[in-house]
Amino acid sequence: QVQLVESGGGLVQAGGSLRLSCAASGRPVSTYNMGWYRQAPGKDDEFVADIDWTGGSTIYADSVKGRFTISRDNAKNTLYLQMNSLKPEDTAIYSCNARAAESGDSGDYTTIYWGQGTQVTVSS
Repeated sequence: QVQLVESGGGLVQAGGSLRLSCAASGRPVSTYNMGWYRQAPGKDDEFVADIDWTGGSTIYADSVKGRFTISRDNAKNTLYLQMNSLKPEDTAIYSCNARAAESGDSGDYTTIYWGQGTQVTVSS
């Protein structure tokens, strides 16, 4: 089992920056692809960014491209999201996930672990 705990959220003015962290425990996540999602009030979950297990490949939602940077430190078992030039529309609960490719009697499957989330509020 993997436990994920997000931190770093808070209240910031528009144009400001925050750095979110997602600390993993229970087992190393160095071979897991990981990502960030967010959910704004009254809206569905929205993909934010993703990073492969090497850290060499990243993907971003168009809405955050150029402003957010996803990274990871496998030695610390931690995922990060640097958020710059924040906008009020970035206000949401941000959650991280870790995806483990596994094999069983019925074949290959993916186990997805989620954190509880951290609130980010951007004031105008």
